[in-house]
Amino acid sequence: MKKAIILISLTILGVYLIDIFTGIGFGTQHFASGVKDAYLIGSKETLRVSNVVTSIVVNFRGFDTLGEVTVLFLASMALGGILYKKRHDVGERSVLFPSTRIVMSGAKLLFPSIVLLGAYVFIHGHLSPGGGFQGGTIIATGFLLMLITYRNYSVSHNRLSWVESLAGVLFISLGLAGYFVHDSFLANVFPEGKLNDLFSGGVIGIIYVAVGFKVAAELTGIIYTILHEKD
Repeated sequence: MKKAIILISLTILGVYLIDIFTGIGFGTQHFASGVKDAYLIGSKETLRVSNVVTSIVVNFRGFDTLGEVTVLFLASMALGGILYKKRHDVGERSVLFPSTRIVMSGAKLLFPSIVLLGAYVFIHGHLSPGGGFQGGTIIATGFLLMLITYRNYSVSHNRLSWVESLAGVLFISLGLAGYFVHDSFLANVFPEGKLNDLFSGGVIGIIYVAVGFKVAAELTGIIYTILHEKD
């Protein structure tokens, strides 16, 4: 009975999906002159953003991005809650082999460069490929390198919580500012600037900085919790 219900449900879903995709009309003039042109023109002329993907993710569909950040926060909070009772004391970490001096020296030299690269990626997310999620992930890999290299390297959970919280508050505050000024959540409330300049895109660059810090703090917290799990 259960298999029959699943088969019927999948069949109905498949029929609807086929109907939707066949009705779009890929390659027709109506589809070609629709949403994509509004995004391309609006990104360049209205927002002054050269990276169209960024303008879509942070501005045109910025509410979706806020949802993605919220999902990441909930996932990290749930994982931290599950593994909390299985953590070692602070400073203890399950490392199979101690790192050599060469590895420790290399990690110490690479860490600032990794953090700088991550910051560069999310600060220039509206000008080049990249953004808050990518830059935050790069920064988290830098902390991962230090955590697996140095047995006693620790990260302050209080500082991570403050960074994550302030970044989230900034994101929501910018969204509410756009709502109160232009009656649209996450609408731009700052000067757009000139195309291809660092200080362009209005609120988009600031949002990506907030997202970068938020993602970096959440992923670093997840990594730190996992590495301190008891055997």
